[in-house]
Amino acid sequence: MKTATLLFLRVSVALLVLIWGIDKIVNVDHAIRISNTFYFGLLSAPGLVPILGVAQCIVAILGLIGLYRSIVDPIIVLINLGSLIGVRMSIIDPWGWFIEGTNTLFFPSLTVFAACLLLIAFRSDESLVLDRRRVVDVAA
Repeated sequence: MKTATLLFLRVSVALLVLIWGIDKIVNVDHAIRISNTFYFGLLSAPGLVPILGVAQCIVAILGLIGLYRSIVDPIIVLINLGSLIGVRMSIIDPWGWFIEGTNTLFFPSLTVFAACLLLIAFRSDESLVLDRRRVVDVAA
């Protein structure tokens, strides 16, 4: 059960990062609006957004197959931490009782961030990943 659950968690987190990356490539205007709204406009350069999208897709694919996890998993944590920071007010006050403009739909960002940390914490327990297979093959 643990093996399948960790694989499901890895695949679902990586697919989320992949979808965000693809969005940056195919819908640059949307990515810029998101950047302006949630990330202080830091990623709003039209020429930069697709490049970041391609890089994000590469990271997501490596995460999906479980290759170079010691590098890729922390990058995925940072990507999701950026999202968490961007929607932080919706984490603090998801119903908008005290902070105007929050949205309960952003609250799961906290869960996604926790899932990313869990993948790092249980990295040694994962067996259905490519870098684990490579280490086993070399050791054999």
